[in-house]
Amino acid sequence: MNLFCIGDVHGHYDTFKNLVEKYWDVDSEILVQVGDLIDRGPNSPKAVEYARFLQKEHPNQTVFLKGNHEFEAIVYQQQGRNDNWMRQCGEATLIQYEKSEQNFEEAVTWFETMPIYWENESVFISHAGISAFIENPFEEAHPNSVLWNRKPLKNIGKVQVFGHTPTSSHFPMFDKQDHSWNIDGGAGMGKHLCGLRLNKSGEFLEAIVQAVEM
Repeated sequence: MNLFCIGDVHGHYDTFKNLVEKYWDVDSEILVQVGDLIDRGPNSPKAVEYARFLQKEHPNQTVFLKGNHEFEAIVYQQQGRNDNWMRQCGEATLIQYEKSEQNFEEAVTWFETMPIYWENESVFISHAGISAFIENPFEEAHPNSVLWNRKPLKNIGKVQVFGHTPTSSHFPMFDKQDHSWNIDGGAGMGKHLCGLRLNKSGEFLEAIVQAVEM
């Protein structure tokens, strides 16, 4: 099946839902979202609820990866506090949950089940990409891991798709050197939510860009 990759949502539920309903071909594509469903945007609880609905309805065709913001929420829930997350809008997300019908603890339990990458023979997808500066990129708390990395990526012989660091153009950008697509269009900054359509071999088919609805 082809791949429909979605960048960092950051609580922009309406834009996320519209992108999926308008562009995802459920009959021929696996949907992979790169993480950071929550924080910064207006409705993190509904974004998470919608992702969980999609996963329940299409368990073999949807993948929701863990991002650093889900990791931060897990730390908060497990340790009782997380000052770094609170400073980065965790407090606002908790207030959104208090005002919603959604349960934050249940959401975090789901975050804990999220994989940190998805791959096939030709494509590797994670939140922040495999760094050329770390031996074990899957050590979640490490600043250069696939949850946090902001350094140049390693060319792993596959097409990498990632988010985490908004592109300068706020459009999907391809890097020939490390053979990667960055699809963070800056939704967390009020810019774009991006989709990327690839075939199963990683060949580019289409880029989709939606301005976020505030």
